[in-house]
This record gives sequence, C-alpha cells and structure tokens, in this order.
Amino acid sequence: MKFAFLFCFVLIFQTDFGQNEKTPKKQRRKMYHKRLRKSSLLNHRSNQQLGTQQTITVPPVARLPMINFDYSVEEKFESFLSFPGVESSYNVLPGKKGHCLVKGITMYNKAVWSPDPCSTCLCSDGRVLCDKTMCQPQMCPYTVVPDGECCPVCSNAVSHSPPNGATLNDRTEFSGDSSEQTEATDLLHKQLPPPQVEMDQVHNKETLQSEEDEEAIKEDKEHKKKTSEPRDQSKLHSEQNRRERKLRPGEEKSVQQRLHPGRGEEEENQEKAEKEEEEEKEEEEEQEEQEEDTIRGDVFQMPSRVPIPALPRGRPRLPTGCSLSYKTISCIHATLTQIPPLTAPEITSLELIENSITSIPDEAFNGLPNLERLDLSKNNITSLGIGPKAFKFLKKLMRLNMDGNNLVQIPSELPSTLEELKINENNLQAIDEESLSDLNQLVTLELEGNNLSETNVNPLAFKPLKNLSYLRLGRNNFRIIPQGLPDSIEELYLENNKIEEITEICFNHTKKINVIVLRYNKIEESRIAPLAWINQENLESIDLSYNKLYHVPSYLPKSLLHLVLVGNQIERIPGYVFGHMEPGLEYLYLSFNRLSDDGVDRVSFYGAYHSLRELFLDHNDLKSIPPGIQEMKALHFLRLNNNRIRHILPEQICNIEEDEDSTLEHLHLENNYIKTREISSYAFLCIRSYSSIVLRPQNIK
Repeated sequence: MKFAFLFCFVLIFQTDFGQNEKTPKKQRRKMYHKRLRKSSLLNHRSNQQLGTQQTITVPPVARLPMINFDYSVEEKFESFLSFPGVESSYNVLPGKKGHCLVKGITMYNKAVWSPDPCSTCLCSDGRVLCDKTMCQPQMCPYTVVPDGECCPVCSNAVSHSPPNGATLNDRTEFSGDSSEQTEATDLLHKQLPPPQVEMDQVHNKETLQSEEDEEAIKEDKEHKKKTSEPRDQSKLHSEQNRRERKLRPGEEKSVQQRLHPGRGEEEENQEKAEKEEEEEKEEEEEQEEQEEDTIRGDVFQMPSRVPIPALPRGRPRLPTGCSLSYKTISCIHATLTQIPPLTAPEITSLELIENSITSIPDEAFNGLPNLERLDLSKNNITSLGIGPKAFKFLKKLMRLNMDGNNLVQIPSELPSTLEELKINENNLQAIDEESLSDLNQLVTLELEGNNLSETNVNPLAFKPLKNLSYLRLGRNNFRIIPQGLPDSIEELYLENNKIEEITEICFNHTKKINVIVLRYNKIEESRIAPLAWINQENLESIDLSYNKLYHVPSYLPKSLLHLVLVGNQIERIPGYVFGHMEPGLEYLYLSFNRLSDDGVDRVSFYGAYHSLRELFLDHNDLKSIPPGIQEMKALHFLRLNNNRIRHILPEQICNIEEDEDSTLEHLHLENNYIKTREISSYAFLCIRSYSSIVLRPQNIK
C-alpha cells in the first residue's frame, strides 16, 4: 500500500514538473510581469484611496557621488552589475585582456606573486592559478616554523616540551608539576569522544613516559645530594687542616689523599663535571646575549614554556627604524641619509620610502644580490648622486620605484630583468635613444609629473621596449601623442597634458592598444583625424573628459565599448555616430555637458540600442526624457538627474507592451522639476525594483 502511494506521488510530481518545463520561458515571464502589473495597480489604487501624495516608494535623498577620475587609484574594470545595489562610477572600464583582479589590485598577464609564504600564484590569461609549496621532512627531534616562513626548520634551543613530540597546544601543560599534568590529561581523556580510543592510548603512553622521566630526574637529584654531602665535609675538613697547619695550597691534595684514601679520584671527577657544567652555562648565556643583540623583524615575546626557536645564522643587523618581515626589509620614514650597508643574500625586497637619501654609490647593493623589488620613493636622490654601476649587479631586480625624487634623467645601466619602472614626480628633462636600452622585459613604465614633451623625448626611445604594455605619461608637457610607441602597448595614459590634436599616424603601429586616457587636455573634435583610430580592432575604452569638445566625436573606433566624455561643452549627439560599431557601445558617460532637447534625437543612439548598458546624461539642459530610451533593450543604469525635466509620459522610459523584456535596474531623476503626483502609474512598470528609482529631491519653481 505504501509503495503504491509513493508511486502515485512520484508520477504526479513528474507530470507537474514536465508541464512547467514545457511552458515557454517568455510565456512564464509574461505571466510574472502581468502579476506584477496587477499588484502595482492594486497598490496604486490603495494609495489613492489612502490619499498618499506619491504613486511610488522612493528612497531617501541620494546626492551625486564625488567623481574620482584617477585610474591609478581605482582601476576597477567591472560594471556595477557585478555588485547588486551598488551604483556605477564614471571610471568603469571593460576588462583588460588577460589581466587578473586580485583583492582590488590588477595583476598583469603572467604576473607571479605570493599571497602567503606557502603559496605562489600566477595570472594566466585572466585566471588565477595558485600552487602550494612542498616542504622537505626534517630529520630532527624538534622543529619550528619561523614567523613569516612556510617550512619547518630544526630547533637547536633547549626544549621544555614533553618527550616523544607532544604538542604545545595548551599553555597550561608542562608546568613542571606532574600531578597537574596527569589531572589535565585525565580531564582531556574524559572530554574525548568514544571513537578516539587510539589517541587516548597515545596520551596515556606519553603521561606514563613523562612520569618515568620525572622519577629518573628525582633519583638523579638524590644521588647528587648524597655525593655532594661528603664533598662538602671534605672541603670543611681541608679548610680546618689548612688553618691549623698553615699548609700551602699545593700540599692540600696529598693530605686529602692521606686522610681519605680512595676518595680523591671521585672528588676530582666531580670537580671536573662541575667545571664542565659551569662552562656550558656560560656558553649558553653568551649565545642568549648574541641572540638578543641580533635584530630581526619577527621579534615578539613568547611564553616561557614554549621552546624559542634558534635564529638562523646570517640575519642582518638593521639600523634603527628598520624591520624584517619574511624576505623584506622595511626602512620606511627611518630618517636615513644613505643606503644602509646590508649583507643578506636571502632578502628579495627592500623598502627605503620617505627618507633623506641623496645618493646611491656603486657598492650600495653588493650585499643584496637576490633583490627583486626595490622601493626608493620619496627621497632626495639626484641623478649625479647615482653611481654608474649602482644597479648593474642586481641580476634579479624586477621592480624599481623612484617616485618623488630629484632625478633629471633615467638612471643608466638598469638591469635587463626589470618588469616595472616608476619615476613619477621627478624632474626628468629628456629621454634619449639609450635611456631605456636593454629593458626588453619591461611591462610597466610610469613617468608622470615630469617635464617631458615631444621636443625632448626621442622617437626611438621606446623602441627597445618589446614587451611594454602599460605606459603612463600624464602631467607632462606633450602637445601631440608621443611618437614611436611600441607595438606591444595596451594601455596609454596621457591625462593632464597640452595635447591639441590626434593625427592619423599616432596609432599606426599600436594594434594591441586597449585603453587610451586623454582627459584634461585641449582636444577639439575637429582636430581628431578621421583615420586616427577608426580601424583599431582592440581599442575598447577612450576617455576624453574635460577637453574642448562641442559634439560627440565622429569616426570613433569600431571596437569601442566604453566612451567617457564628462565635463566638455557638448551640445549635440550627431545621428548615426555609433552606427558603425561592432559589437556595439556599452558605456556612454555624457555628464556635465550642455545637451539640450534639440541636440538629442532618435537616431543619435542608432547602433547602440541593442548594446548600451549604462547611459549618463545628468547635469545637462534636458527638458524632457530623450527619445529612444524605451528602445534600449540592454540598458541597466540611466542617469537623468540635475536637468530641467518637468514631465514623464507613460511610454518615454518603459514600453508597456514589451515591459517583460526590460533590464533597467537603476534610474536617477532627482533635482529636476518633476511633480511626482502627476507621474503615471505605468511610467516605471519595466523597472525591476521601485527602490532603485530616485525621485527626491525636486526643484520647486
């Protein structure tokens, strides 16, 4: 009977599930949106009956967030869609090809790093691959894992732990009282669950062995007491004889042998043993003093019952204000006036940030042959103070940071292993043909905040950089795009210069370029050549914010996904300006311009209706909702705040007939002249959540 009931239940469940599967997805979505529409109408009618002042629920006042245009600080190349409830910012870029985003930090393709001492990670074509370090087994009774390291090492210190490798997880153990130990272990055995019988047997064996060792120690102490008593008596007897006879010290031995024959050899052996024990104690004290004098970065006070691991030999003596952590020496703001003399072959990273160093002699880093990262930023280093061979022998150096110094030229004979070179905020006056020679492994080059221009940068200066993909030349004096850029360049940053035009030959040899940032320059749309970048196949992001544009530029790249035109004087979006793009523009930011109703029509967004995901038209002069918004099938985020909009018609934002296919999630309409009581109940039916509609505050005029 039970089986028949179960069989009927399963049959009914399968029939119902099959019907649900056969129901088309679009039909189910229509049913869902019809239910939503009915519920919204009911809510609207109930609100009217209750005499509410507004037809929809709006969140509190949402002010315009501060705009951060510094890509160096926040380089997030994912849209707000990845984080529900978080609004987009103006510096959202599409993904870098092959790069990895790890905890907010962009890692280049093939980059290798260690998130912890036991792991090594690799960025491989956008994927993070990590591998654990395998440790060799140590053939010694006691091992410790030094702070900041991965594998255990043998400990030469005298261990206070129990025999047979018992652990020190409980600090209440091994206090020297055997009764307390046995009570603790008995209590532990009572708390253990029944399956752990074998572990109980191991603990019992350990406690028995510890008791046997304590008994042996007690017997040894009693034996020493017995042997020490006749020795003390013989000492007193010899003193009395010496006082009475006034014997010389040399005669004392013969007298003792005569008085106590057979006892002299035992006393001599005991005296030798005592001397050896005293010498061993003195040696141990000297070793402890040496260990205290040795400076290390992982100094901390350990419990007296825990064995202190012996320091490996060769730890460097560091100056005041410096610290050692794993394989990194940090001397940040340590008031150093010169490079400290260090001899530490195991060190791979040296930080000398914010000091008063003025020079780097040739022999400065002779004791650090395995250095991979060197940070000398925010010092007073001059070009004349750098020796010609200061960096030559650093055969493993990959990252060099010299930001915030007084260099007038790039240091000579830099290691060919360099992958990252930063000389921002200096006083560089020129880059000649030999300045960057032999740096064929360089991936990142940053030279912002200097006195560079097209007149003092040789067109052949970048030719040796065969692997350069990331170049920053912002805050200089360039009037044109620098010539001779390497073929491998992927990201070019030229913000805060004096660039006025973009010629046809600027990007002829940069077929891999993906990001171009030209904000805060003097570019006009008429000075952009028609063939400057229209044929680029990988160019996905262009930032022309804060220039002198009056129209959205024509002849934009076919592959463009992300266009930032914030802070210009744009009055019009020409028709079909996005029509030639494939697969289509996804992010368009036109905030803080002069767009009016006459400057935007239905064909202005032609070619982007199927692809546009974010459209920012805030802080303009629009008096109505721009045409074509309801036809944008992929739109997720729309900003129309801080305009002069007065009315919202039912089908200007949402197409009532096709609202089930809408993707719109965020809508900003605050700081306009909208009377919220007059908004139709159908105006926002396509928006998934009413809480994402911002209507307050509104201007009253």
